[in-house]
Amino acid sequence: QVQLVESGGGLVQAGGSLRLSCAASGIIVSIGTMGWYRQAPGKQRALVAHITSEGSTNYADSVKGRFTISRDNAKNTVYLQMDSLKPEDTAVYYCNAEPVLTRLAGNYRALEVWGQGTLVTVSS
Repeated sequence: QVQLVESGGGLVQAGGSLRLSCAASGIIVSIGTMGWYRQAPGKQRALVAHITSEGSTNYADSVKGRFTISRDNAKNTVYLQMDSLKPEDTAVYYCNAEPVLTRLAGNYRALEVWGQGTLVTVSS
């Protein structure tokens, strides 16, 4: 099937930067929107940013001007450049892709796929 594998999380001081990557693998015909969500302790998962296959982007107000989302369609990979990090950015970051058009046993299927999550910790 299709998998999303994230990398790039870690511990950083406030004001620092991190770059997250998420690569999709499997039998992929096409991917529509790819995005990043985050879930802080005791809070619900929330959208951080997403990007369409044409390159249109959308950001949560809390990260506008600090985070930049991009993607490489040829590599089925999405990136999240995070600058000027704040302690309140601490969360598990999840990659999402929808729809992912895949082909299995001659049939096309449209899936929504989530990554396993990567922890970002910003110390004050």
